[in-house]
Amino acid sequence: MNHKMQENFKSGFVTLVGRPNVGKSTLMNRMIGQKIAITSNKPQTTRNRIQTVYHDDRGQIVFLDTPGIHKAKNKLGEFMVTAAERTFQEVDLVLWLVEATTFIGQGERHIAEELKKSAAPVILVMNKIDTVKKEQVLECIAAYKDILDFAEIVPVSARTGESVEHLITTMFEYLEEGPQFYDEDTITDQPERQIVAELIREKALRLLQDEIPHGIAVSIEQMKERKGKNRLMDIDATIVCERDSHKGIIIGKQGSMLKRIGTAARKEIEDFLQMKVNLKLWVKVKKDWRDSDFLLKNFGFKEND
Repeated sequence: MNHKMQENFKSGFVTLVGRPNVGKSTLMNRMIGQKIAITSNKPQTTRNRIQTVYHDDRGQIVFLDTPGIHKAKNKLGEFMVTAAERTFQEVDLVLWLVEATTFIGQGERHIAEELKKSAAPVILVMNKIDTVKKEQVLECIAAYKDILDFAEIVPVSARTGESVEHLITTMFEYLEEGPQFYDEDTITDQPERQIVAELIREKALRLLQDEIPHGIAVSIEQMKERKGKNRLMDIDATIVCERDSHKGIIIGKQGSMLKRIGTAARKEIEDFLQMKVNLKLWVKVKKDWRDSDFLLKNFGFKEND
């Protein structure tokens, strides 16, 4: 990965936290301008923790996903909370998204406690200001301002886009000069490809149920939008399995299973990309793919990660 330095170019890692339904995906989509903010409750691997990247002339903001900061109910929960705390030590800035309300509930208080451990500055982002009167926004800010020592408080509406540009400008004020971690191609391409691969994999596993004991991988060979008036994306993807017997199961009688997987995945991908999709699927056997370079290269791992 070549880290290019540019004059006055700022970069850094930011995490966006908040209870479910406060509008994290909406805000992310509004900032990035593409529907690639995918939220998941599964514990994330390092690779998947990069949610998305914002890039303009001023610099680059890499958003890291925070595995749920919720009260731990079990071992998995404890792991998630620890992972969240670790993220707070790794990032340069934390955005805490709350709704514009004067009522501060238990969930919010718990997040505030967790954020006290953050080494990075915390910006409170008050969302949904389009639903309340201006003077009420001031009351909400007054209610929140003493719960934590915030670097800034920025009221926005993720839904209408109001003040979102101001929020991005504010983030850059807190980031230092640094390298460009990802080139522009990676930003627009990688998350979408990753998500499309995951949608195909999920549909395949659901339809195959437990017939494939060692799991499968999906690699996107090509993803190109056709030129022309009607938006259409051509996607070629390969489902990779470990044995010839698995290949037969995935293809099914006269290709029936592969067809079902393709149809189910295509619908989801069209919803996600908001355009028509022409999906072609192949199946390949690659023994021990989980230990191979193939996995590392095709699934977004870089040699120097």
